[in-house]
Amino acid sequence: MSNENTIPISKILVTGMSGLIGGLAGRELAQRGYQVSALNRQDVPGFPTTQASITDLDAIRPAFEDIDCVVHMAAYLGPSDASQLSVNIEGTYNVYEAAKDAGVKRFVFGSSGATQMGYEREEPVLSMVEARYDDIPDPPGRVYVDSPARPDRMYGVAKVAGEVMGRYYSETHGMSVICIKLGRVTAENKPDDPRSAAVYLSHRDAAQIVWRCVEAPADVRYDIVYGVSDNKTRFRDLEHTTNLVGYAPQDGAEWK
Repeated sequence: MSNENTIPISKILVTGMSGLIGGLAGRELAQRGYQVSALNRQDVPGFPTTQASITDLDAIRPAFEDIDCVVHMAAYLGPSDASQLSVNIEGTYNVYEAAKDAGVKRFVFGSSGATQMGYEREEPVLSMVEARYDDIPDPPGRVYVDSPARPDRMYGVAKVAGEVMGRYYSETHGMSVICIKLGRVTAENKPDDPRSAAVYLSHRDAAQIVWRCVEAPADVRYDIVYGVSDNKTRFRDLEHTTNLVGYAPQDGAEWK
């Protein structure tokens, strides 16, 4: 919860709370004592829910009344580029805009490691995502939150757009924005292939990185962090994330 070094936050709106990461985040925040509500197309049992699509700005505005912090996890994950534009870019704009108009203090944006997947096509990262342990260099390859964007599909492009929007809303409108480049979270809470073992994010680590960003120091006005567990072949560097928000992964994966 809030202290003298953090932004006073009581009421949190979670978008996409019927999804895996949104649900993990919302339930964890509620357990930490926050008043959590949902913006979702379907009702979220146990939480006050505004049922609306983020593609409809007027329909979602009521969800933001008296909200201190928004955790934006709603996203389209399918193959349609048109839906990437309408949901993940226009919809994200609508969420930022409604938050700004409502006076929201902090915005936590669920971005993705898909913004940098191009690095996985070549060494020194390729051997890590393929779990070719004998070929991994020493020291191993690293990608950083400020490494240039290299999306390999429109989903990653849309998430880059969401990060850039966050900087705009922070610098132009004064909202504190933290973007999380999220790793691979599975319903089974374990990796399902070598690549997912490198970027695996456990359920409790996913919940932790979100609340760490919600409770980040008040002087964090705009930044980007990683959400990934401490995996054997992890190539996403966590030093900045740990220093900024205090994230300490509790889990890690290894592909055998």
